Amino acid sequence: MDGANHSVVSEFVFLGLSNSWEIQLVLFVFSSMLYVASMMGNSLIILTVASDPHLHTPMYFLLANLSFIDLGGSSVASPKLIYDLFRKCKVISFGGCIAQIFFIHVVGGVEMVLLIAMAFDRYVAICKPLHYLTIMSPRMCIFFLVSAWMIGLIHSVIQLAFVVNLPFCGLNVLDSFYCDLPQLIRLACTDTYQLELMVTANSGLISVGSFFILIISYIVIIVTVQKHPSAGLSKALSTLSAHITVVVFFFGPLIFFYTWPSLSTQLDKFLAIFDALFTPFLDPVIYTFRNQEMKVAMRRVCRQLVSYRKIS
Repeated sequence: MDGANHSVVSEFVFLGLSNSWEIQLVLFVFSSMLYVASMMGNSLIILTVASDPHLHTPMYFLLANLSFIDLGGSSVASPKLIYDLFRKCKVISFGGCIAQIFFIHVVGGVEMVLLIAMAFDRYVAICKPLHYLTIMSPRMCIFFLVSAWMIGLIHSVIQLAFVVNLPFCGLNVLDSFYCDLPQLIRLACTDTYQLELMVTANSGLISVGSFFILIISYIVIIVTVQKHPSAGLSKALSTLSAHITVVVFFFGPLIFFYTWPSLSTQLDKFLAIFDALFTPFLDPVIYTFRNQEMKVAMRRVCRQLVSYRKIS
C-alpha cells in the first residue's frame, strides 16, 4: 500500500484498566493512596538521611538516592493513570509517549545500578568489615551515583534511538495505561521483528543478568554470615533480607515485561500496576520496617517537624 495513503499518528489512545465505574472508583482510591504514601515515604527517607548525621554513611547515602529514584519512578506513570481513570478518551501525545518511555528506562537503569551498588556495599560491610570505610569511601559512593545516572541515560537513549523514527501509520490504541517499548513497537507499520529482539536483548537480558548477579552476591554474603555468626552480622543479615526483597520486587515485573513480552494483557497490566504503584510504596516500608536505626531517626525528624510547625 502506498505510504501516502497512511495517516501519521500524532497521539495514542490508552484502553486503561477497566470500563466499570465501580472498579474505576476502587482503582482511583487505591492508586491515589499508594501514590501519596510512596511520595511521602520516600521523601521522609531522603529528609531523614540528609538531616541526621548518624545516617551519613555509604549505605544510607545509597538508600536516599534509591528513594529519590523511586519518587521519579512513581511519578512517571501513576499521575497519568489516576487522571485518566474517569476519562472516556484516554490519550497521550506522541511526544508525551516518547518522554514517558525515556523516563521509565532512565529510572529503571539508574535503580538497577543502585541496587547493585547497595549489594556491593553489603558485601564489603559483611565480608571485609575492616576495610569497609576505605573501600566505600565518599569517592566510591559518588562514582556509583554518577555511573548509575550515566548508564540509565545511555540505556534509555539507545532504546529510543531505534524507536523514535518508526513509522506509525494508523493503529494508535495501546491496551495499557502507559507507554512502553513492547506495546509501542507492535503498532509500527513495518517489520519490527529485529527491533523486538533488540529490546529483549537490551532490557530483558540486562534485567535477567543483573538479577542473577545480585542473587549470587547475596548467596555469597549469606554463606559468609553463616560461617562467622555474631550479633553484628545478624543485624547485617536482617538488613540484607530487606535488600533481597526489594530486588525481587523490582526485577520480577521487568523480567516478565522484556523477556516474555507476549504474555496475557491482564497479567501485563497487573505487573505494570505492581511496578508503577506497589514497588515505590513498598521500598521505604521494607527498608524501614526492620531497621531500628532508621525508625528512630524518622521519629526524631517527625518530632522536629511537628515542633517547628507549632513554633511557626
